[in-house]
Amino acid sequence: PARAHTPPMTNVFVLTGAGVSAESGIRTFRDANGLWEGHDVMAVATPEGFAADPALVHRFYDARRAELDRVRPNAAHEALARLQRELDGRVAIVTQNVDDLHERAGAEVLHMHGELRRARCTARGHVHRWSGPLAAAVCPDCGASMRPDIVWFGEMPMHLDRIETALAGADLFAAIGTSGEVYPAAGYAEAARAAGIPTVEINLEPTGGARFDEVRAGPATREVPAWVDALLSGARPGERAR
Repeated sequence: PARAHTPPMTNVFVLTGAGVSAESGIRTFRDANGLWEGHDVMAVATPEGFAADPALVHRFYDARRAELDRVRPNAAHEALARLQRELDGRVAIVTQNVDDLHERAGAEVLHMHGELRRARCTARGHVHRWSGPLAAAVCPDCGASMRPDIVWFGEMPMHLDRIETALAGADLFAAIGTSGEVYPAAGYAEAARAAGIPTVEINLEPTGGARFDEVRAGPATREVPAWVDALLSGARPGERAR
């Protein structure tokens, strides 16, 4: 008998935001009033806020870091890790999140906004893995004070060259759980569309606009596994798994 058709290799670019971790219990970045966990984002997410009150900023991120010990990856994280393992092609996962749930599910990820479990020295930029409180810590390399290795407002996102290279080589672009409001990440869907790359949005509520060829609305823990199943089954974008 004839062999089943093998789908061509696909290179997928996945951009994830707060919505992919929300069902694990990590709240989204900020509410309509510009507050993050009850704090003015300008006080806890800017270099100026850190300079004005480093103790407040350290307490804030120490609490966010400790929260990671109480949450677990969900079905969306696990599905993306499975896609990365099993797809016949490359899967670049770029996240705006600072949690480590993608990695704990088994995925390799580029964190464009930094990571809670990393700290950076304020003198020479040495970066270290970090799990405990950071408030009184000093750099193991040079003894300088430390700050969270987080991209604050007004700072340059990380890994931009690697991200742009991955996007340029993609055959499919997916935005998952992201509002599409923070640049440069917000421009990636438009860049993909302009390059003729099919685009899909997976979000609790559609963000609107004409950036996406396909929209899957609903909880990430339901929609992401279904989308991954479709890709691994060889379905074309827009089709459901066979």
